Amino acid sequence: MTGSVVGSIDVAQVVLYAFWVFFAGLIWYIRKEDRREGYPLEDDVSGAHNKSPWLFVPDKKTFVLPHGQGTKQVPDLARDERALNAERMARASGSPLEPTGNPMLAGVGPGSWAERQDLPDLTAHGEARIVPMRVADGFDIAAGETDPRGLPVVGCDRKPAGIVKDVWVDRSEHLIRYYEIEGEDGASGPLLPNNFVVIKKARGDKPYLYVHAVTSEQFADVPGHAKAETVTRLEEDKIAAYYGGGLLYALRNRREALL
Repeated sequence: MTGSVVGSIDVAQVVLYAFWVFFAGLIWYIRKEDRREGYPLEDDVSGAHNKSPWLFVPDKKTFVLPHGQGTKQVPDLARDERALNAERMARASGSPLEPTGNPMLAGVGPGSWAERQDLPDLTAHGEARIVPMRVADGFDIAAGETDPRGLPVVGCDRKPAGIVKDVWVDRSEHLIRYYEIEGEDGASGPLLPNNFVVIKKARGDKPYLYVHAVTSEQFADVPGHAKAETVTRLEEDKIAAYYGGGLLYALRNRREALL
């Protein structure tokens, strides 16, 4: 038709093309946003990496941290400078690593931990979130439940490692997070994550806390916490990593094939 502007335009096709353009842009945006941390990637053998990854890595964004803990800019393109406490079993990229020294403290495999802030996690009101029950007002063991305080702690070798001195609770989630262990000499010992504990009771005997992850002697090397009534995020990661590493490294036969 003479003078017609839209007479030959297929609206459905235009909408389809517009959707394709939008969807391509969405994928581009999402793929850039998921590279705010952990990039640029580096070769695990040579350590080579792209020092100017301008194409896919987004511009820096500043995040204001709560409770006056400052700000954080990402991506910061900072590389992990921690020493690798392991030996490569082969030169090929992706080959397995064998920990050196105490494998549960090596920071590799199931004992890996992240470089979190060395500050306590906080509640919405700015208080330390995870604290021992002795300073957590309003918290107590529910009636009818086993009170773990004073109960013995037993490792996977069925030998005692100490007794529970106190229970550490999460004031935001109202959960038990850790058990504070007191050694046989009365000295304050390490924290034991609740997720690694099974409360058992033999017929007619006193209940006890069984820990499959580590032996009784290995409790001595659990990473500590600097302050008596708080634990930082970094300390939490290292403590959990130690017990997690014990599930593979605590006993020699755990590292061997079943068949």
